[in-house]
Amino acid sequence: MGCRTGQGRESSRVDPITLQVLTSAAYSIAEEMSVALIRTSRSTNIKDRRDASCAFYDTAGAIAVISQSEIGTPLHLGVMGAAVSTALNKLPGSSLEPGDDIIMNTPYPAGPGHLNDICVISPIFYKDELVALVANQAHHVDVGGYAPGSMPFGVTEIYQEGLQIPPLKLSRRGELNQDVVDLVMENVRDPQDLKGDLMAQIAANNVGERRVIELMDRYGRETVQRYMQEIMNYSEQRMLAALRTLRKGKYSFEDYLEGDGWTNQLIKVKVTVEITKDKFIVDFTGTNKQVQGPLNCRPASAAACVYYVLKAVLDPELPGNAGAFRPVKVITEPGSLVEVQYPGALANANIITTMRIVDTILGALKDVIPSRVLAGCQSNQLFNIGGFNPRTNRRYSYIETYGGGQGGMCDRDGMSGVQMHMTNTRNAPIEVFEASHPMFVERYGLIPDSGGAGTFRGGLGKRRDILILSTDNTSTMSTDRAQIPPWGLYGGLAGSCSSFLLRDKKNRTTRLPSKGTRRVEQGSVISCITAGGGGFGDPLKRDPERVRFDVIEGFVSRQNARKLYGVILKSDCAVDMRRTLELRRNLAKATKAPSAVHSRFHQTRSKA
Repeated sequence: MGCRTGQGRESSRVDPITLQVLTSAAYSIAEEMSVALIRTSRSTNIKDRRDASCAFYDTAGAIAVISQSEIGTPLHLGVMGAAVSTALNKLPGSSLEPGDDIIMNTPYPAGPGHLNDICVISPIFYKDELVALVANQAHHVDVGGYAPGSMPFGVTEIYQEGLQIPPLKLSRRGELNQDVVDLVMENVRDPQDLKGDLMAQIAANNVGERRVIELMDRYGRETVQRYMQEIMNYSEQRMLAALRTLRKGKYSFEDYLEGDGWTNQLIKVKVTVEITKDKFIVDFTGTNKQVQGPLNCRPASAAACVYYVLKAVLDPELPGNAGAFRPVKVITEPGSLVEVQYPGALANANIITTMRIVDTILGALKDVIPSRVLAGCQSNQLFNIGGFNPRTNRRYSYIETYGGGQGGMCDRDGMSGVQMHMTNTRNAPIEVFEASHPMFVERYGLIPDSGGAGTFRGGLGKRRDILILSTDNTSTMSTDRAQIPPWGLYGGLAGSCSSFLLRDKKNRTTRLPSKGTRRVEQGSVISCITAGGGGFGDPLKRDPERVRFDVIEGFVSRQNARKLYGVILKSDCAVDMRRTLELRRNLAKATKAPSAVHSRFHQTRSKA
């Protein structure tokens, strides 16, 4: 007797034990690929920060299974399927042979979010038949362009951002295509790091290929391929079941980017989420037209944000594959910020625009599933520099994105000083950072009072002060939430803003623009200050003991404990409960009824 899967599709009998075993095996393949990539890579960005992701695909290019380990970023995993499809359109299965590897990095027509993310795709043959593909995507520190790090401002076209690599054969029948490698290395500032990381990507795919073949040897090709489809069908059914628990209707929200490096004009991101019985539709109509600077993105990146939010709020344990997102429809307008037309610039969209897209979708869902939605989060902050390293007598490039405060939730505080949402990369240890690059960290820590006050407060931003020891330096700095702080929800207050400061050799401190590429002198100190997350709920309802703990830990000052939370502490830091209750009553009388969102933004809803 068969069991029904997918949208009414009748399948032959599916054994639940075999399904679970092969699901775990498929995930283990992607997991082991990730470990191999990290352990064999050369650059700090991949080896230590883990800015790379791996996945396992069927031969149609749809996402079959994605590793859900701590290694990997939602953005990489969300756009890699588009990259695989683009590669197969250029190099169809009939043109592939065992031992081939494909390299590509261009976001047009669909692919990685920016040129730094080089994708390596490898076909898997079993008994001379193409049966699957494995792929990985890794952020390379430099891929050419007019400034070190290949993510500059002051650009208008992708040509200025770096080397564009269409789908090409990096390897043929197991032999490296040295002409392609030489071409790429000739166009970047740190060719040895790039080559080392590229070889690690090939090695990771080799691991995946071996494990897939072993799996088919054990269970048979037909069984493995059939169950890969059933894994996707299972994910689809779970997603549909989760969608049916939501209130049907249309929900809108908008948020803003703070200029594109050319102007400081606000750039609107607008979404309308429509929830039906079996569809989750996200419409970006009304979003700003594409901009001159590098904040635009392609539809694959916008869709990746939608996939991430839906999985995170509805079913975090759901196997992440194409089946899970069959009920999703994403609508973008050509020529808009989220569907930039060639050759528009887009290098910084990965770290800035996608973060705002996620916050905007979460804002639209705040009244649908408030128990799963968090307040506004910090925007990613990029510090990128390249110059001449006097220790090695070589040029170098360095890139890192700094975490900040996560928004508070209905039952917990936001995390502090972390990467979140679409990037999810690690912090480079200071020891590794200083040993690998001509820089010295003078200060690194969380910023008191930066988290938005609330029943559950926002996470804290952090500050890193970096002394530049190299010469002939060009630096790109990029952040958002420098003017409009992360918003609070349901009476929670907004978090703090982000900024960059420069202290020169004469000890003069200057606040820098939030987005720009500039020369930096040896001996300068750059301060990278990230935003705090927004608070969730009325601060006057926060447990006084939590406030006391925050003061002891240095997260909240005594002044703000009293002013924002209405908590009075004695000299020994014990809560003066009588005076606290009295102060809270007085503050409540003087405070206006809180709006749903503590910000300039709004959300509307109409029932379907």
